[in-house]
Amino acid sequence: MRLTQFSEYALRLLVFAAAHPDRLVTVEEAAASFGISRTHLMKVANLLVRQDFLKGVRGRSGGLMLARQPEHISLGAIIRVTEPAFSVVECFGEAEGRSLLSLDRWRGILSAAMEAFEAELDRHSLRDLAADPARFGIGPPAA
Repeated sequence: MRLTQFSEYALRLLVFAAAHPDRLVTVEEAAASFGISRTHLMKVANLLVRQDFLKGVRGRSGGLMLARQPEHISLGAIIRVTEPAFSVVECFGEAEGRSLLSLDRWRGILSAAMEAFEAELDRHSLRDLAADPARFGIGPPAA
């Protein structure tokens, strides 16, 4: 089980927005803050706006802000959106007919493990991550 860089960027962008609740943030400043690609972060931002995690304001003074309070954004919901093909092992994907791992009992065990993983993520919100933005390399909110 491995989360992609896309999910990492989504979490970073959401924490960045949560760390600056008093203003709009831009993809450019978040990318610069994290030293990551603006182009990749723009794709992440577009998905997060479409999925109602972020609100986007267009125009010269535009930017991004959280669409709702951090405590109302489940980490599980973020991961389900950013990892749509997430599966524990390949037998849950396309090659299931050829794997010994596709045995019913094994599938049941792995399904329960995945449900527990998602349930644990659902117990936590963006607020849990945003409580200490310095750990993400985010300084104090700009004035």
